[in-house]
Amino acid sequence: MRGEFILVSDKHTDASFLIHHFLSFYLRAGCKVCFLGLVQSFSHYSAISQRLGVSLTQAREKGQLVFLEGLKESLGVLLQGEASKGTRAVDFLRDPSSGLRGLYDFVRDNVRGGGGGEEWGPPVLLVDDLSVVLSLGVSVGAALDFSHYCRATVCSKLQGSMVMLVRCEEEEEEEESDEGSERLLRGLIHQCSLTLQVQGLPTGYCRDIHGQVEVCWRGQCDGQQTQKKLFQYKVHDKGASFFARGTSSAVL
Repeated sequence: MRGEFILVSDKHTDASFLIHHFLSFYLRAGCKVCFLGLVQSFSHYSAISQRLGVSLTQAREKGQLVFLEGLKESLGVLLQGEASKGTRAVDFLRDPSSGLRGLYDFVRDNVRGGGGGEEWGPPVLLVDDLSVVLSLGVSVGAALDFSHYCRATVCSKLQGSMVMLVRCEEEEEEEESDEGSERLLRGLIHQCSLTLQVQGLPTGYCRDIHGQVEVCWRGQCDGQQTQKKLFQYKVHDKGASFFARGTSSAVL
């Protein structure tokens, strides 16, 4: 799908398997991928992608994958008081009130054109996960502005795709969480065209089914209604199986 903004969220479970799925899917499709890995190291994503049959190291060497290792960049600022070489994407750590302009500039500069002398398919922006910037002092408004400008550049101008993960913690349900991930999630839902909300099973632990995903297509045209479907899933070492709710055979 071109020009689409896909929002992935989780609550009481872990939706990161979908980020790994989209990463391997878009790399196999020959797309130029800009990945903002804000919560894990490159070696973490690389090890999982290797099991899925994709080499992130090769993709990065060819110029198909641009990877921002948020943990490494953040340590460069927090421990040394200076940005890592080559990027100022995490300038918000010095001054959270300045917003995510540096992070947007990094995205804008790395989703355009080819890389490594090759021409790639439509650009893709992957973010894992945007809600982490809230714990670093960035406001919800600044995070929503970042998403809006990325969507305008990647989805509208370049006709690429964007996938963002946002996590909602239990304590965010309380009133004082007005500036928390729940508010960020609500704002992003109004921007996106497709939401994948990953939840634990309401009945608790099950050996054969790990959770459920509510898929919601938001109407983009006048008179078009929002559509919702609920699937259950099981995560394997080399992927995930999806089932229609209440069935035992895979339908996706």
